[in-house]
Amino acid sequence: MSKFLILKEKILLLLLLISATLGAQTVRKYSNEFMNIGVDAAAFGMSNAVVASSADVNSGYWNPAGLVNLEDKQISLMHASYFANIANYDYAAFAMPLDDKSAVGLSLIRFGVDDILNTTQLIDSEGNIDYNRISLFSTADYGVTFSYARKLPLDGLNYGVNAKVIRRIIGDFASSWGFGLDAAVQFRNDKWMFGIMARDITTTFNAWSIDEEKFAEIQGAVEGQNQELPETTEITIPKLQFGIARKFVYHYDFSFLVEVDFNFRFAETNDVISSSLASITPSAGLEFAYIDMVYVRGGVGNFQNIKQLDGNESVGFQPNIGVGFRYKGIQVDYALTDIGDQSAALYSNVFSLKLDWDLFR
Repeated sequence: MSKFLILKEKILLLLLLISATLGAQTVRKYSNEFMNIGVDAAAFGMSNAVVASSADVNSGYWNPAGLVNLEDKQISLMHASYFANIANYDYAAFAMPLDDKSAVGLSLIRFGVDDILNTTQLIDSEGNIDYNRISLFSTADYGVTFSYARKLPLDGLNYGVNAKVIRRIIGDFASSWGFGLDAAVQFRNDKWMFGIMARDITTTFNAWSIDEEKFAEIQGAVEGQNQELPETTEITIPKLQFGIARKFVYHYDFSFLVEVDFNFRFAETNDVISSSLASITPSAGLEFAYIDMVYVRGGVGNFQNIKQLDGNESVGFQPNIGVGFRYKGIQVDYALTDIGDQSAALYSNVFSLKLDWDLFR
């Protein structure tokens, strides 16, 4: 292995460390983005347009106010792979009603890349290459969410809150703890559903701890640059999601759910509607169900302005499809995201499982 390759490995590791910790006194647009990917293959099939209609264990993520619709305990599990199976995204959740007016939930998200080669010690102090000095490390992000929901005196109006604990780890090099809050409301009547989800309303704060000895091993990879420790705090700006949905039922056996959501970021981004005050991207999803057993879903979202190689801009979007099957409290869902490669994102296969507690009685 050449010295150039060793230098390259050190630079990449240094950039990974710095990118995770920059931004002490400034607000970052994309901090803790793993918490914005989404959960539940059923929701992915509808392009995540579920803020108004979510009414199960997964509401702890999408809109905690929806947890009050639970009739019994539920468990949800999900797995997805990204970047040609390099990164794994896993999710588990549990929720239960406390009484006829309130409910609670707990969920865990992990997004990680495992078995990364650490070649920073490949060359010893005498300049000899020793492959036994290569080690492996993982970088992983964890999010634990505690949810509470309650019905308000006005019939059909519910509210929910989330308390989130964030843990991010880059091998032995750096780690951080973070904390944030979400707040949400949901309103339902016989025909319409409305939902508002405000994420990181307190600006989620992350504090990083960096191993200075490990940093010293790689900080000289580029002469004259990166000689100081990166800043150790970052703040996640609030985001707002608004959704409106309606469900149509035909002859009791067939139902059709349609929802449109608007996702707001309070920063200028590549979203299709963008200004210095806020950026907005819409998403829309639909679900066809037969006797609440067989589901077919479709959706489109993630509308972004993408700059082409010739300098022109085009609008990219992400179409998704999905199917589901439910029988006696067991629901299995599958989604294929970004079909047709209409956006800059890569397609992914998402699987999820939802269980009603009645199965264990």
